[in-house]
Amino acid sequence: MSGTAYPRVASFKTAAAFRKHLRALGLTLDLDDELDEGPASPLAQPFDIDEVHVGNRFCILPMEGWDGTSDGAPGDLTRRRWQHFGVSGAKLIWGGEAVAVRQDGRANPNQLLLTPANARAIANLREGLVSAHRERFGSNADGDLYVGLQLTHSGRYARPGASNRHEPLAAYAHPILDRRFSNGVRMLTDDELDRLIEDFAAAARLAWNAGFAFVDVKQCHGYLGHELLSAHDRPGRYGGTLENRTRFLRSVVDAIRSVAPGLVIAVRLSVFDTVPFRKNPAGLGEPEPAAPDYHAAFGLLRDDMHHALNDAREVLALLEHLGVRWISVSAGSPYYNPHVQRPALFPPSDGYQPPEDPLAGVARQIDATARLKADFPSMVFVGSAYSYLQEWLPHVAQHAVRGGSTDFVGLGRMVLAYPELPADVLAGRPLQRKRICRTFSDCTTGPRLGLVSGCYPLDDFYKTHPHAVRLKEMKEG
Repeated sequence: MSGTAYPRVASFKTAAAFRKHLRALGLTLDLDDELDEGPASPLAQPFDIDEVHVGNRFCILPMEGWDGTSDGAPGDLTRRRWQHFGVSGAKLIWGGEAVAVRQDGRANPNQLLLTPANARAIANLREGLVSAHRERFGSNADGDLYVGLQLTHSGRYARPGASNRHEPLAAYAHPILDRRFSNGVRMLTDDELDRLIEDFAAAARLAWNAGFAFVDVKQCHGYLGHELLSAHDRPGRYGGTLENRTRFLRSVVDAIRSVAPGLVIAVRLSVFDTVPFRKNPAGLGEPEPAAPDYHAAFGLLRDDMHHALNDAREVLALLEHLGVRWISVSAGSPYYNPHVQRPALFPPSDGYQPPEDPLAGVARQIDATARLKADFPSMVFVGSAYSYLQEWLPHVAQHAVRGGSTDFVGLGRMVLAYPELPADVLAGRPLQRKRICRTFSDCTTGPRLGLVSGCYPLDDFYKTHPHAVRLKEMKEG
């Protein structure tokens, strides 16, 4: 079945009809029939922990921009996007952007890079976001706004020099993914990882000086930190045992605390994974052939989610022991199983048609978050994969927060198309249907083709951007 054969979310006009479809798929995902309005809404409830006060339960998730300068500073489009985050109404900004800690860790040649030379410009991004928030919601509205920055090294998916040239720096020899890099893959040495820990700490110190309240040490989506967690076959100090596979993460946390003791540390974690997928002759995604003892994954999901989450439970117990309490839940990778990581009806140009109704992918992530929240009630969880729910996003989100399945609802690509969705929901306004993300995936296809980030189908600004014409031509070609 092609992706377009699955019923579109917009076709379900009532909560009862949508719930009936979910049950027909065998999913336990549920929603509230009606939305609460005003201060009574679960989504409007403030959140307090330690000395942190966050004004509501909406969160802007970090995304990888392709519109910075070649030396890693923000561009005009980057600033525009961050200002939109400020007017969104969300009170938790989980990084806003994936920012590389050094040049060889950039996932594209226009990704932000946090260096002393760029620190002031990246500080201005945060200040622009806060200023836009104040202008939209009032001069004192930022008192319950909590803004952080995601720090990353792209590892296997590094492309720092040119958008069409991979320069992979892997954690270990992968039995499937290595074959996808025609020029070969180089494994980082233990000494190089030691130095990279220092780079994370230096970047975190710059983020603290720039005014960010927390940093996210990225452990998701197949990037270096995530890949190290599954380095069962790596020799040396960073592979094999759980202690070794978590050594990098633990060392980064310790190093950050030594240089910026007031900075809160958070982690975005892919809590389960699958065997990498590929496009079959019919265009559908299918799992790559893998040995029965395949274990090159962190939280390998076969049939049982409870078992798949055991890896995540071990790491979360470690983080809780370290005093890291803020966790953003994700799954898989946009590179080798995008239907798991970012459910969509329409794949990007280099993707495959979804092998399942995308709602199944949404339900898996929401279920995984609920299970982990139940296991670690004192930790703070941000759920992901909500954007595909479209009109029913607020109803599912309200149900999840009301029931304690998550503390915050994370939004990514939705806010590229419709940044004010949280504000509209919280104010009880009807959703602006023409601005709701329909997962056309042009926000991924464009950057994959070397174009700037943005919602080309729905954002009037990007509809008329010169890259919109180029995108159409390249897709048709």
